[in-house]
Amino acid sequence: MSTLPKQRYARLVTSLLAAWFLLVLSVPTLSIFKDGRFPVGAAAALSPILVFLIWFGISASFREFTLSLDVRVLTTLQLSRVAGFTWFVAAAYGILPKVFALPAGWGDVGIGLTAPLAALYLAKSGRQRSFMMWQAAGIAELAVAVTLGVLASPRLRLLGEGLTTQPLMVLPLSVIPMFGVPVAVILHMICIARAQRTELTTGTFDPI
Repeated sequence: MSTLPKQRYARLVTSLLAAWFLLVLSVPTLSIFKDGRFPVGAAAALSPILVFLIWFGISASFREFTLSLDVRVLTTLQLSRVAGFTWFVAAAYGILPKVFALPAGWGDVGIGLTAPLAALYLAKSGRQRSFMMWQAAGIAELAVAVTLGVLASPRLRLLGEGLTTQPLMVLPLSVIPMFGVPVAVILHMICIARAQRTELTTGTFDPI
């Protein structure tokens, strides 16, 4: 792939991320989110992942662009998930139910703290499987958090000890499930796809 298409894709993706972030800042003001319909909010958070998978599947040039990204950088970006300590604070002040906040907090902090180690020691030739397992663990942690969030939503109220996850649909917390979570999942997916391609073709893992 030539440099020009890669630069164009970089600008396009950056623009889409910016537009998506602005949309995330505006949607919590809609009544559908004010009513606490967390399952609907969860679907909205999953839609960018679906768009990515479709785009990745049908566009060879976009696929080549994403697979050309440095997985060490993408993995290191998961360090931002140490911000999961926010869930501990929210639980301590009775803003979010502990049944959601504590597992989500420990999971995010664990993935965030190990991200630099994964980037340094697992993104190397011969360690593709360990690298993919770490990435899969990151996705699984987010899946568990989303599931617990839905079960403790105002609509279901199956968990929560009297509290619900409705605050996740209100700024500033809404930015995390509707922007941070999909971005983290997509980064994990790109890294797994990059490692799989390397293992199935050359058998070596050049992280660049």
